[in-house]
Amino acid sequence: MARDAYDAFPAARDIIQNSDEILGFRLSKLMFEGPDEELTATVNAQPAIFVASIAMLRCIELPADVAFAAGHSVGEYSALVAAEALSFQDGLRLVRERGRLMHEAGTDTPGGMLAVLGVDDAAIEEACASVAPLVACAANYNAPGQTIVSGEEAGLEAVSEELKARGAKRVLRLNVSAAFHSPVMASAAAKLRQAIEQVPVRAPRWPVVGNVSARPLTTEADIRQELAAQIAAPVRWEASVKAMLVGGATRFVEIGPGKVLTGLLKRIAPEAEALNVSDADSIRSWNAPPH
Repeated sequence: MARDAYDAFPAARDIIQNSDEILGFRLSKLMFEGPDEELTATVNAQPAIFVASIAMLRCIELPADVAFAAGHSVGEYSALVAAEALSFQDGLRLVRERGRLMHEAGTDTPGGMLAVLGVDDAAIEEACASVAPLVACAANYNAPGQTIVSGEEAGLEAVSEELKARGAKRVLRLNVSAAFHSPVMASAAAKLRQAIEQVPVRAPRWPVVGNVSARPLTTEADIRQELAAQIAAPVRWEASVKAMLVGGATRFVEIGPGKVLTGLLKRIAPEAEALNVSDADSIRSWNAPPH
């Protein structure tokens, strides 16, 4: 995870080594060597994704005409660092605490998440409502035809059967440890709010489109409210991308490990230009002078 960027670029190396110092343990060792079960634990996975993303960001020069930043779930913290609303150090500490609190909430109320394919959002919301008072809700509105449901174990079992009865093509259990972006995370959200209040936040250099509102965040107050609410609220990613399109964006660059958001963009706005910076080769391609 980001090892090739670490080896090739001093800027990436500085960020990753700095993260070890800030956290007080070798996150880099987990990123490079695993073991997978420890790296994928949410308390470690979230800071690892954040650090890898910022390491790659620091290796490239962003164009002068950036209109928006956005990030999916924990990626929103990377977007805020890119927009200079949060420092890297404060962002990393918050992400680590976010992961710890989400793990704690998930331990208190076991649950998980389901990927639902082939039914529209209205049918998913109706299915979730039908199993109340069991907890199941739409958690990630990712792209047309791809929505994630989150909830407690009993809620997931009940809503899975309900979704199949309503014509879902596939209902797949995701390899996550808890019911993220659902009311199960309410206790974590309340505790995270306290941590956020202790951290300096600035107005962003450019608007950051928030997961909760799918609208540009432009003030310190907007950002604090967003980060506190985000972990217990749905990620409105499709609406966020559409907000950026309405705002004039035509070119999107995904920076960080993987290409999931690039794939979602192709489903949301196939006409948009999609670029990806996810490893040393793509960093070199970005930095190469035009011919």
